[in-house]
Amino acid sequence: MSDTTTYERPGSVLLAPTEDGFVAYDTVRGRLHRLNPTAGLLAELCDGSRSVDELGHHLRPLVGAAWPRWQRWLEEATSDGLLTSTGGGGEPSAPELHRLAHRLQQRDEVLGAWVCQRRAAELAPQVPDYWLRLGELAHITGRRTEAHDAYRRYLDHQPDDAEVAHLVLALADEAPPNRVPDRCLEQLYDRFATFYDENMVDELGYRAPDQLHEAVRAHQDDHEPASVLDLGCGTGLSGVRWRAHTAALVGVDLSPAMVARARQRGIYDRLHQSEITRWLREAPGERFDLVLACDTLIYFGDLSDPLRLAGARLTPTGLLAFTAERGDHAPFRLSDSGRFTHHPDHIRAAVAAAELTLLGLDESVLRSEYGEPVTGLIAVCGR
Repeated sequence: MSDTTTYERPGSVLLAPTEDGFVAYDTVRGRLHRLNPTAGLLAELCDGSRSVDELGHHLRPLVGAAWPRWQRWLEEATSDGLLTSTGGGGEPSAPELHRLAHRLQQRDEVLGAWVCQRRAAELAPQVPDYWLRLGELAHITGRRTEAHDAYRRYLDHQPDDAEVAHLVLALADEAPPNRVPDRCLEQLYDRFATFYDENMVDELGYRAPDQLHEAVRAHQDDHEPASVLDLGCGTGLSGVRWRAHTAALVGVDLSPAMVARARQRGIYDRLHQSEITRWLREAPGERFDLVLACDTLIYFGDLSDPLRLAGARLTPTGLLAFTAERGDHAPFRLSDSGRFTHHPDHIRAAVAAAELTLLGLDESVLRSEYGEPVTGLIAVCGR
């Protein structure tokens, strides 16, 4: 007996491919459906122009005797709102989908946000910000190739965006630079400065400044450091731990906006806006009892040179302490985040090359990122 019923996927239900099938997001009901490859193909074929018999003609070579089960699936999908047998509703516009993606991301519904933003970029490919947001959401959800391609589409419109250009390089699996470019870091932290403390401490559970402070104190004798140099001082989250313990606290950071925030904190005796290795090479030869680099060396690949320069600023009994993100690829790797990860063996080799002694190298969770722990290395060195 023939079945001339037709099914259609409403415009409000967006379909996107994944590694193991498809996801469909219902923009009206706010529901996400995960579909295996056959269900996704069937949903794509349901465009209102094919009867059930015609759908069976397409599907039977794939599913064989299981076709009656897929006929029942059509009825279940209709009950769920994924399909309709009475004509589909209209599709949201690109701006509506873009705004919806933002709201979903704010609620941590990132997969639904990705589906919506993907469709917004398809509908309005001339809007740079749609590609930027698609790149971010694809990045968050682990879709490296799509993130790379979306960022490239954005750069076609905004070629001077140094931060996104660096992410494209990180996602391309090409030979990395020796360090993250200055322009990228300036752009990143000039944008980040106004909400840096709140984001890192309150949202990401940032513990690195406290952990670095504890590690240094464990290797100090009873004498407080008379002078402390805070490399990549940022807004002062690390430096504030040392204000009560030192007579002289000096901060250096590349970002003018971050230096301005550090100055507002009022804890530094002197602040310098400069790239740290340039400052270490060119500034007068002042020496310090303690040199800190908290979440600073994550922007360098080979650490031999920055550790050598920092070690040269130590007093005879001084300590150099820093954090790095732990990596399993030796010696180091530019990660998808655009930051470098370092293998413990590289830390040991770079410390030795700087003619320093590694007093401690501990592993700990420094913070979270996209809900996952970021494992770090905490190193303390002496002459």
